[in-house]
Amino acid sequence: MGRLCSQVLHSVSSTQPSPGNTPSSSSSSYCLTVTSSLTNFTCVCVCVCVCVCVCVCVCVCGVFRDPRLSRCLTFSRDGTLFGWCNGHSVSVVKSSDSSIVSTFDLPKTALLEFSPLNGVLVTWQPYTKAQDSPQGEANLQLWDLHSGQLIKALYQKKVDSWCPSWSDDEKISVRSVNNELHFYENNDFNSIANKLHMQKVSDFVLSPGGQPSKVAVYVPGSKGAPSFVRLYQYPVLGGPTAALANKSFFKADRVAMQWNKKASAVLVTASTEVDKTGASYYGEQTLHYLAVNGETALVQLPKNGPIYDVAWSPNSAEFCVVYGFMPAKATIFNLKCDPVFDFGTGPRNAAYYSPQGHILVLAGFGNLRGQMEVWDMKKYKQVSKPQAPDATHFSWCPDGEHVVTATCSPRLRVSNGYKIWHYTGSVLHKWDVAAGSELWEVRWQPFPEGSFPERPVKYQAAPSELGTTQAPPTQAYRPPALRHLPATPSAKLHEEEPPQNMRPGVSGEKSLSKSALKNQRKREAKKAAKQESKSEPEPQSDSVPITNSQSEPSSGDPEMDKKIKNIKKVRRTGHMISSSGRSGVFWAVIGWFVFVCFRNLKPSRS
Repeated sequence: MGRLCSQVLHSVSSTQPSPGNTPSSSSSSYCLTVTSSLTNFTCVCVCVCVCVCVCVCVCVCGVFRDPRLSRCLTFSRDGTLFGWCNGHSVSVVKSSDSSIVSTFDLPKTALLEFSPLNGVLVTWQPYTKAQDSPQGEANLQLWDLHSGQLIKALYQKKVDSWCPSWSDDEKISVRSVNNELHFYENNDFNSIANKLHMQKVSDFVLSPGGQPSKVAVYVPGSKGAPSFVRLYQYPVLGGPTAALANKSFFKADRVAMQWNKKASAVLVTASTEVDKTGASYYGEQTLHYLAVNGETALVQLPKNGPIYDVAWSPNSAEFCVVYGFMPAKATIFNLKCDPVFDFGTGPRNAAYYSPQGHILVLAGFGNLRGQMEVWDMKKYKQVSKPQAPDATHFSWCPDGEHVVTATCSPRLRVSNGYKIWHYTGSVLHKWDVAAGSELWEVRWQPFPEGSFPERPVKYQAAPSELGTTQAPPTQAYRPPALRHLPATPSAKLHEEEPPQNMRPGVSGEKSLSKSALKNQRKREAKKAAKQESKSEPEPQSDSVPITNSQSEPSSGDPEMDKKIKNIKKVRRTGHMISSSGRSGVFWAVIGWFVFVCFRNLKPSRS
């Protein structure tokens, strides 16, 4: 474990090398600095890989360095291998001792990926055509990492779904070819073991875990027919009853499908490009639930607005949804799609579960100010509330104790750098990119599942020389002339909702149904608002109160009495308006009105 603690990968770049930041000297010293600082806080492996543009130096424990331009980099799923392309070749090394595993002459490689058991390396380069080869060259290569031999070269024009998907045991692999799915067995890509014949398969997701493997497929709607998602279990892919579950829906230009860890259910976020009602710039989103036992449901969200993020808990028994117009709501749902806990409203658009599932981070990145809410998922209690301004990247360390936030290019080209945090809000390490450099990527080294057991959640901030960055309480703007006066309550633009437990039977609400609970909350809110209005003093009016205690004199002619009553009514209104400073113009109008009325009056005859 001590050996793992000292592993740090770092990629440095500088268009204008400065003292102490040259690729030849700063990379190794930086690795030593990070190693010494991080090992004081945790005994787990903290392996961060930072990819920076222009000039790159990759350093593994200060042993291996590559000063050339890096196009891409990746870790294997268990973290034992590390691969990258420097514009001349693709190299694969061991993370433990930096020894070379394989080298491939592929200078144009843009993407890399390892198979789950590290048996195959997949490389992809942009598809191009030439005069001597109108069809172009096969741009997707699959390499045997043990022998270094090419297994198969395939054509893959689009970068979407460029890499084949494997089951965890590598017995099944699948890729999309011309809107149909091709299945391969035991990494034999020379023969297709099975096919899924269906009209225009737009997207698919293979289930995690071992056998039996399942696949979720999405087919967009056409000619008035709805879109649908179906679940299949390999190798039963044909026939009307082959699907494990089927869910049809309209209003879907694209979908995002997520399996839970146990491969028992899928969450489907259906989105449209344009909201025809004009309520949102983000289009319309709906969330659907499909289980392998055939159950399907539309997840009912209490608040209108876009769906920002959906995340499965690692226990596969619940999921978190961040949704609604800002301030957004975040709610935990169970497998029956019933709400379990509501986190209330806040400036958030993302949810991140720890690898062990005992901590949840609700964050607001992108166009929000970077506020993070750390929650204990067993007690539903907030642990900390740090703030990472301008952060564009967030990821959990495999130990479930630390996180990294980073400001990366091209999302943001200024103030690039990263911070390593403890979940209690303490900043353990901070690194800023030098002037003229850009940070492109930050990664933790992966570890096999079960390497780090769950630890009890702590509420006291971890010790740190850099301190904490708790979000300061927000206050309304007050002009300088009023800042010395006591604050007065003002109306809020958005009413904030506090967290609440949604389980039935909590707070004596066991016998009430959902509709009854909703009506009860409405009545309580209405009663509270009425009490607040009674407690406020009523404003004094300058006008003379009008009473009907005395009867007005009558002239005997009903028509005459009616006209006199109208004139008095106008005079009373004029008195109210004259008190606001408009007397001159108003009385001129009143005089004209009285003149016209009395000119038309005729004396009654007895």
